[in-house]
Amino acid sequence: MAPKAKKSGSKKKKITKADRLKQILEEEEKRQKEEEEARVKYEKEEMERLEIQRIENEKLQKLEAKDLERRNEELEELYLLEACFPEAEKLKRDNRFLSQWKHYIECDGSPDPSIAQEINTFITLWKEETNETLEEVIEKSKLVLNLIEKLKLILLETPPYDLQGKNIIQYQESILELQELLHLKFNRATEILLRQASTLADLDSGNMEKVIQDENVTLYIWANLKKNPRHRSIRFSETQTGFEIPRILATSDIALRLLHTHYDHVTPLSPVLTPSQEHISIVTDFVKEEVKSVQTAVSKDLQEENKQENESNSVHEEETKAEGQGDVEEQMILKEGLQKYTYPPETTEDLEAENVFPPIEVTLEVHENVIFFENPMVARWDAEGKQWKTDGISNVSYKSEERLITFNLETFCPVTLIQDAHINMPYQSWELRPLDVNKVLLTITTVFTELQIQIKENLCMLASIKVNNKNHSSILEEKWMTPVSFIIALKKAGLNIFPTGHSHLYVVINYKHPSVEVKAYRQMALLSSAFAFCWSKWNTACESKKTVFQVREHLLKEEPIRNPNWTLLMFSGDRAQSLKINESSDAFSEALKEETEFHSTLYHMVKDFASQEAMRAVRRSNCQFVDSVCHMLLSTRLLSYS
Repeated sequence: MAPKAKKSGSKKKKITKADRLKQILEEEEKRQKEEEEARVKYEKEEMERLEIQRIENEKLQKLEAKDLERRNEELEELYLLEACFPEAEKLKRDNRFLSQWKHYIECDGSPDPSIAQEINTFITLWKEETNETLEEVIEKSKLVLNLIEKLKLILLETPPYDLQGKNIIQYQESILELQELLHLKFNRATEILLRQASTLADLDSGNMEKVIQDENVTLYIWANLKKNPRHRSIRFSETQTGFEIPRILATSDIALRLLHTHYDHVTPLSPVLTPSQEHISIVTDFVKEEVKSVQTAVSKDLQEENKQENESNSVHEEETKAEGQGDVEEQMILKEGLQKYTYPPETTEDLEAENVFPPIEVTLEVHENVIFFENPMVARWDAEGKQWKTDGISNVSYKSEERLITFNLETFCPVTLIQDAHINMPYQSWELRPLDVNKVLLTITTVFTELQIQIKENLCMLASIKVNNKNHSSILEEKWMTPVSFIIALKKAGLNIFPTGHSHLYVVINYKHPSVEVKAYRQMALLSSAFAFCWSKWNTACESKKTVFQVREHLLKEEPIRNPNWTLLMFSGDRAQSLKINESSDAFSEALKEETEFHSTLYHMVKDFASQEAMRAVRRSNCQFVDSVCHMLLSTRLLSYS
């Protein structure tokens, strides 16, 4: 018989109070020993840390003392280098005087718009010419637009201390007079053309159609001679531009004129937000005339602007008699002048207007030189409020491939195509690098586009555009212009990368103190002939009185480097330093890079690691080149808007 198995779970030996107390004492002794060891270790590490910090502080104090000791010397040297800016201003002033002198000795018959007597004489003489054709007006408009642009450039390019208040007023008044006179000339020439409507009738439709075009304006005119109610779709020959008109207009004595201009003479000259795209003026007028086969139309403002009413009426009278088409009663209609017929009529009831006078469908061809990054919005000019509005416009449709935009317009008035002026802000990145002696390439990358701008001497040029990573052609490419003219041209083309004083209200920016920005741009421009600069992600991490960007020496003889070594600099306007971190670091730190020093200027900061050849190139930089680079950096405000 097998022995009985022992019972499992036998009782453990009971711990006595003495054993328990001994265990507690041992644990307490061990804890105190560990705490003592940790305290000693901490004190040792803290002493080491404090010693390192003391050494670092002493080192920083010595560097700061050294920086302070040579500050005056460095600032004096910077002052000498920055003498290029007033020198460039002097050259600009000399060029303005030289331009006036060349104009004087050439005697080409065109006025100097800056001289009141000459521009006033030009305006007076042109007003006296009353029988110009549209072709003649369009040809003359080239000179007029050139004079307007010259006056605008004088106002923009001339420093305030070189412009007297009375001159500013004179130039602005001359601009307005030229704009108004050009508008009046188009109206009168349109009227003259429409007197010949019957002789210009199309053989198929029986209506008159005319298209006149040059580089600044395209004029579309259609006169409803047959008044066929089935002819409601108007498309100008060989274009997609046209109207869809309601039945009431198809049976009316009506002429439609679409004046498509590549300039904006509607928005006031005062500093307000303006559309930077092409300007399209659509004007229609209704004239109730009894004269056979002659339908006349004038623009909406002719009645207000017709200061030569008697002379205009006599012209109508003579033409009617010569054609033998009018009797005494019909000529008396003529003596009252042409009457504008508002669409829809102001006295029409709302319900009736909605049914009988529906909105007009308009189709326009968008000019190929204007870039829209999103579907353009259509805005109409509110003459009373003096501003652009989007009400009264419906059913907007845009075909980007065909560059056709169709919309319904409640009443005829000037319209324009607009897009968000800040659509390309803030920028994603930027780079400024030398290309040649006194020549650099500025690359700005946004969400939609990459712009490459070349700068040399006192000129800028659009080198290339990429839209959605694809090359895009533009008439602005390869055209050298002064910085101010260049900025205006880019804005007109829809390439707005130039913040205004109000842009921060519409864009979330990385605000930098203006004085710090100005000093940074001036010194970057001074160094741009031998050093490349580019964007740094850490610029958003530092405070508003400090900027961070990357820099490296870039000599022209160097071969392109795939992964160049950049130095990360922090600049506060009065101190420059190299940072220990780089673009790949995990966190931002203002720690000074080993074996580097503080300096009062960027020039002296890069001098610590630059070659003598690079510094010689900097000192030989052309003053106009440096000034133009600085102008473009100030205009784009890369440090705040990227």
